[in-house]
Amino acid sequence: MRERILIISMFMLLSLHIFAQSNTIIGSESHYSNSKPWTRYWWFASTITQEDVKYNLDWLKEHNYGGVEIAFVYPLNRFNPKDTSYTPRQEWLSIEWTEIVKWTMNYANSIGLGCDLTFGTLWPFGDSQVKFHEATQKYGEPDWRQEIRLTWEHPKTGYVIDHLMQVHYQPYLDRLLKAFPKSNQANQTAYFIDSWEVETEKLWSDDFSAKFLEKNGYDITKYMDSIYNPTNKHQLYDYMSLVSEKVLNFYYHFDSTLNSVGVLSRGQVSGAPCDLISGYALLDIPEGESMLFEPEFCAIPASAAMLSNKKVVTSETFTCLYGWPRDYIREEQTADLKLVADALFANGINQIIWHGKAHNPTNSDTVNFYATTHIGEKGNLEPEVTQFNNYLEKVSSYMKKGHTYSDVAVYLPTEDAWINGIMPKEKQFKWAWGYYEMRYVYFPEELNGYNPTWINGEFLEKAKIEKNHFIIGDNKFDLLYVDVKFLDYSVLTTLLKFAEANIPIVLKELPINPSAVENSGYEDLVAKLRNYPNVSVEIPKNITKLVIGKEIPKFWSRVEGNKLIIFFPNPKSNFLKFPMEYGQSLQKISINKKIELNYKGKKYQLDLAFEPYQSLLFEIEDGKIEQIDIKFVPSEPKVKTRPEGYKAPWLVE
Repeated sequence: MRERILIISMFMLLSLHIFAQSNTIIGSESHYSNSKPWTRYWWFASTITQEDVKYNLDWLKEHNYGGVEIAFVYPLNRFNPKDTSYTPRQEWLSIEWTEIVKWTMNYANSIGLGCDLTFGTLWPFGDSQVKFHEATQKYGEPDWRQEIRLTWEHPKTGYVIDHLMQVHYQPYLDRLLKAFPKSNQANQTAYFIDSWEVETEKLWSDDFSAKFLEKNGYDITKYMDSIYNPTNKHQLYDYMSLVSEKVLNFYYHFDSTLNSVGVLSRGQVSGAPCDLISGYALLDIPEGESMLFEPEFCAIPASAAMLSNKKVVTSETFTCLYGWPRDYIREEQTADLKLVADALFANGINQIIWHGKAHNPTNSDTVNFYATTHIGEKGNLEPEVTQFNNYLEKVSSYMKKGHTYSDVAVYLPTEDAWINGIMPKEKQFKWAWGYYEMRYVYFPEELNGYNPTWINGEFLEKAKIEKNHFIIGDNKFDLLYVDVKFLDYSVLTTLLKFAEANIPIVLKELPINPSAVENSGYEDLVAKLRNYPNVSVEIPKNITKLVIGKEIPKFWSRVEGNKLIIFFPNPKSNFLKFPMEYGQSLQKISINKKIELNYKGKKYQLDLAFEPYQSLLFEIEDGKIEQIDIKFVPSEPKVKTRPEGYKAPWLVE
């Protein structure tokens, strides 16, 4: 019974994804036809005038930005609890509101800027028109619904929509779609969804209990009061599996609703309680974020993009660079920002979205967005921002060529994350408590020098299997690397198909069934898998590294025809942690590394000289090496240390 339900469930999800891919609007590449960085553009609830919009957009155009994403947020007086006055504004979703947004889009296009829209006010999705019964729920608290505050409608409040039932979230999507203006040209506008930010602990819906019983054959409500207790870890896995299916349905309907009217979907799945690769793959333009997520996290949306043949991977960039909420605002240093951007390029991002630009009155720069890097004429970055954007544009343009090159697929440990439940306090932020977010998942060290990509059960199932390798999209993989403690039954059966086709598999340990529902023969299948000669705990010697050296630097590579494009970030960008220290990028001397490249049967000797603040980019083809000039030298950063006894306000005590 369990096997039959799993097969049906996997078939439904697979069919859903294939349908989404076949109906996805082609055009995300043309949407970012140039590689100039974009910026989020905050509109604080007020009367937005054409004159002020023109002033802000002209400034961005002059400083080599390629587009904006308008984000609709609260009025500025929300920061003063004593000020209860109402700020005049175009009312949310009114005809007047639509008109000024439409005018802005048209003016942006007239001066060569793209213009996207955040699909809602503040975040997550919700507003004052969401009804109580349509709002997100928590198990065991029938009178509770998550409120959304500090929106364009402030001081009016509302509810966050229930993301688990289409009957509740579809009216919201349809209602906003009627008011949001579209571009005059199809595929030239994307509507954006931000990171999850929905209360996820014991997330629930009206139909959850019945759906769970139908899928798993037992009553989950018996365990919900203590679902995060380690003794209930298998029940937690089953609970998270159904939550994931429902959340993936939400992202599917978000994407398909927009595509139905010629609008692209762009968004973050970071923080969402779902299979992250499948979630990101459902969006036309997957987006990572940093620094509230480490740059290494961005390898997940980048992998999803590669697996689903998406050419553009964006990232919300420079968020809370030095700490949350507003450390060193207007004092940011270009060299520090460059370090972050280079780390993102090295994890598969190829389009930068600055975070960002606050809407300001004409001829002024007095307004900030609190959790950001400040862009404006009076900010510390202004003297170098144009040159820096030139640098970002050039690197982005090369990192969009061809497709990501990968030869090793690494199974993302989703089952382990779901079963592990709550992170220890030292790993938590006030807004992040669960392992399911995958905040601290990295490629194994023994894969340094290879070209690993994350993969999940959906795309393993979709792979074209050939003798000794498997193909997904444009990539041919020579090795599947699995280092997990728990593995879903459906994935285990897929691995057996790979083993039978003589595909090399690294299986670091014998997996355990994560579900509370017994699967007949699970242990026998594990034993059978382990006994195949092409399944081992070590990487086969015939699987060669692309990069060999004593100290292998981090890199990201792409292939265009027979040409290899490889980007080596400055070594100081490796494994950046939130927050950066002020002046962390300071570099007085060059960093030198000797490596050997093995590509298409030829060997190339490279002496990598990372001069202060520099990263390196090469094109390699037919025995020839060309170093691309991407030199940009920012001002030497100043160094500041945090005061003695500093307590980080984002940590859980």
